[in-house]
Amino acid sequence: MNIPPPAQIDVHDRYGVNAASAGQSDGSLQTTSARVQTSFAALRQLIQSPHLEFLMEAHNGLSARIVEEAGFRGIWASGLTISTSLGLRDSNEASWTQVLEILEYMTDATRLPILVDGDTGHGNFNNVRRFVRKLCERGVAGICVEDKLFPKTNSFVGERQPLAEIDEFCGRIKAGKDSQTDDDFVFVARVEALISGRGMEEALRRAEAYHAAGADAILIHSKQRTASEVLSFAKEWAGRSPLIIVPTKYYATPTDQFREAKISTVIWANHLLRAAVSAMKQAATNIGVNETLVQIEDRIVPVDELFRLSGNDELDAAERRYLPAKAIPQAIVLAATRGEILELTEDRPKCLLDVRGVPLLSRLVSTLQDAGLSKIAVVRGYRKNSIDDPRIVTIDNDRYDQTDEVFSLACARSHLMGETVVMYGDVLFRRYILDAVLNCDADIVVAVDGLSGPMHSITRDRDYVAGDLPYIATDLDDSFVSLKHIHSGLPHSQITGEWIGLVRFSAIGARWLCEELDRVEDEGLLEEADMPLLLSRMAKYRSVRVLYFASDWVDVNTLVDLADARNFV
Repeated sequence: MNIPPPAQIDVHDRYGVNAASAGQSDGSLQTTSARVQTSFAALRQLIQSPHLEFLMEAHNGLSARIVEEAGFRGIWASGLTISTSLGLRDSNEASWTQVLEILEYMTDATRLPILVDGDTGHGNFNNVRRFVRKLCERGVAGICVEDKLFPKTNSFVGERQPLAEIDEFCGRIKAGKDSQTDDDFVFVARVEALISGRGMEEALRRAEAYHAAGADAILIHSKQRTASEVLSFAKEWAGRSPLIIVPTKYYATPTDQFREAKISTVIWANHLLRAAVSAMKQAATNIGVNETLVQIEDRIVPVDELFRLSGNDELDAAERRYLPAKAIPQAIVLAATRGEILELTEDRPKCLLDVRGVPLLSRLVSTLQDAGLSKIAVVRGYRKNSIDDPRIVTIDNDRYDQTDEVFSLACARSHLMGETVVMYGDVLFRRYILDAVLNCDADIVVAVDGLSGPMHSITRDRDYVAGDLPYIATDLDDSFVSLKHIHSGLPHSQITGEWIGLVRFSAIGARWLCEELDRVEDEGLLEEADMPLLLSRMAKYRSVRVLYFASDWVDVNTLVDLADARNFV
C-alpha cells in the first residue's frame, strides 16, 4: 500500500494532550486548534488529493486506533461493521444515537478524520440535518448517505432494491450541507443505481443531480466481481468531482487501475471486523476443544498490548501532571533466622530455600514489586552474605541468634518513615492479599487467615488471633474488626484466625510503631519480644484493624510447609 505522508495531521492522545506535554513542568498547554489541522479539513484534503487515497474501516475506538497505527490517513466508520459488532443486522436496527455514541468513542481514540457511513441519513431531510449537526459537534469529519429508502437493507442483500426519488434525495443533500457547522465538513452522495440494476445512464444522471445539489464527492457502488462498470463510470464522470469506490466484491482488481482511472479514494469497507471474527472463531474453537490456553496464548496479542492500545501510558503521564505526588509504601522483611529445617539451612538462611527453582525471598520480593513497593529492606542475620538480591537493601542483625523479631525490626528503625509494610521473610501469599492491606484506610492493619482456627491440625506453634468479630460475621457486612490479641496459646474459644505474618502501618501508624519500640526498649524487652507481642501491646491503646482472608498463603517452617509452598506456586 503506497500511502503518502500525512497532510499536517498531528495525532495526539484522546484528550488533546500528548504524553510528552503531559509531563511538561511549566504547566502551559498549546491549544489543539493552534497546532493541529482540523479533522474536517484533513478529510476534505484527503478526498480532494490528486493522489489515490485510502480509508480503512473501523467500528469502535480500539479498531480506530489500530487503523491509525497502521499508517492510514482516514477512517471509514462502516454501518455494516458497527451494526454487526453490536450483534445487529445492517438494516438500521442500530439507532442513529447508538451510532453517535460509538463515533464518540472513535473520535476520542484517534485524531484521524472519520467519514461515517450514514446509510440513508436515518430518515428524511429532517433526520439528515439533525444527524449532521450531531456529527459536527463530535468532530466527525464527513458523512456518506446512499440514495435508498429508510429503513435500508445492505446493498449486497437481495436484488433491485428501491431507490429514492432524485429530487427527494437532493433535498437530503441540501439539508445536510445547510446544517454543517464547519465549512470543510464532507458530504458524500452514494449512488446505488448500478447495485439496483438501473444501469449506467441512471447512475450518471443521479450523480450529476447530487453533484449539483452540493455533494462534495460521489461514491459509486457496485457488486460485480470485476471493476468494469465502476471504471466505465469513472471514465464518463471525468473528474467532475472526487469519486470514491468500495472494492469489496471486485477486490482482485489491481489498485493501479484505480489510479489510472483517477479515482479519488478507495474504501476498505469491512475487513478489520471480518479479520477479527475469523481470529475470534479460531481462538474460541481451540480453547473450547482443548480446555486450555496453552495452545493459543502465543498466537494472540499479550494483555499488555491491550493496555497500550487503550492509552495507559497517557493516563500515567497525566496522573504525574495532575495528581499530587503520592508517597510510595516501603517494605521491611524480617529474615534473620536460620529456621527449624536444619537439614536444609546449613549453608543458607530459611528465606533462601528453593521453591520450584526460585528462592523463597526472591518470590516474596517479586510480589512486593508487582504491588508497587520499590523500596524493600531485608533484615538479615544467619548466613547474611548469601542474601544479596539487587532489588533490596539489607540491614544486618548480627545478634540474630540471641534476639527475636522485634529486635530485628528495631535494627530497621531508620527505615520506619512513612507508610510501611512489615512481614516475615518465610511467607508467600497471593497478590490480592497485599493489595487489600495496602488499600485499607486503617492506620494499622493485620492480615489474618479466617479459616485457620482451633480445628486446624497442630503441627507447630501458630500466631493465633483474637478479633472482636469472627470471620463468618464479616461475610455479611463491612464490619470493622479490631484486634484484641495475637498469641500461640490463645484459648480455642477466643481464636478467630491466624496472623499470616503481614502488617501495614500508615505514616501515622509507623510513628506509633517507633514510639512502641522505644517503650519496649525502655522496659528491657527489646531483645526477647516477638511481633505478636508487639502488635498485641499496640492493640491495647491503638486501633488495629483485622482484615480476614480465606487461606491463599503459606508459612514455611517445616518440611511439610516447604512441600506446601512448592504446591502453592
